[in-house]
Amino acid sequence: MKKLLEYLSAGLLTAALAAAAGCGRQAPEAVADQIARAPTEAPTQEVVQEPIATVEQPPATASGEATEAITAIEGDETGETVEAAPAASPTQAPLRLGGAPSTPTSARFTEGKHYRQLVPAQPTSVGPGKVEVVEVFWYGCGHCFALDPAIESWRAKSKPAYVEFVRVPAMWNDTLRMHARLFYTAEALGKLEELHTPIFREIHVNGNMLNTVERITAFFRDHGVSPEEFKKAFSSFAVESKLQRADVLNRRYRVQSVPMVVINGKYTTDVGSAGGEPQLFALIEELSAYEHGS
Repeated sequence: MKKLLEYLSAGLLTAALAAAAGCGRQAPEAVADQIARAPTEAPTQEVVQEPIATVEQPPATASGEATEAITAIEGDETGETVEAAPAASPTQAPLRLGGAPSTPTSARFTEGKHYRQLVPAQPTSVGPGKVEVVEVFWYGCGHCFALDPAIESWRAKSKPAYVEFVRVPAMWNDTLRMHARLFYTAEALGKLEELHTPIFREIHVNGNMLNTVERITAFFRDHGVSPEEFKKAFSSFAVESKLQRADVLNRRYRVQSVPMVVINGKYTTDVGSAGGEPQLFALIEELSAYEHGS
């Protein structure tokens, strides 16, 4: 455990200097000295469609047990394989692979300008009659921080009942992976809804990048989580498995910048492409309605 935590902390200061890659705009002044003026795009990666499997429990060599079933994808373009456990139980919602993409007809939004199609369409984890909307984000991104209040307002007031909103953290360097682990640790502890906005504020208002195990441990301690409870969740199989899945989804979605929105595994867009925040949510709802009715 100690060696794992030391490994996760190593080299993160260097990674932080490049971690602003792909953020939609410069971070606020409070953290500008730490992450501004860095490269602004993620590395380009070839995307290979892989078969889907389901992980329900850890391999025999892993310590602890997963608290929930999660999905993983077997194989990637590097030739490495993500080990999968037996198939999911009948009660688990299946992954649905979208069919051949078709183009919605809209007088307001144009494919190639306001949004793009993902080819091939990617799987979703929602049930029949539901549409999945994914936000790919990074806690250290100033544009993600600026967009978050509008997302929270949309979720609370305007989101159609048939839409299921999911966040997926960006994963293209060590700092982003550390923040992704922070995200899934908060989720594993049942603290995500409570801590999501405070994490953003800790980074962008208080200037604490939360880029080391020690800083993250102290942050959770300040919010009522003991160091022992935090470390158990931080290094758990459930968190590791969700990180693997997020990494694969980043490649499948061809993530190059954040924040990025993926509608039902078929369409990608962002604030700039849509033409602004109000237009982004109008586009999300229009594409979601199209998917719901198709």
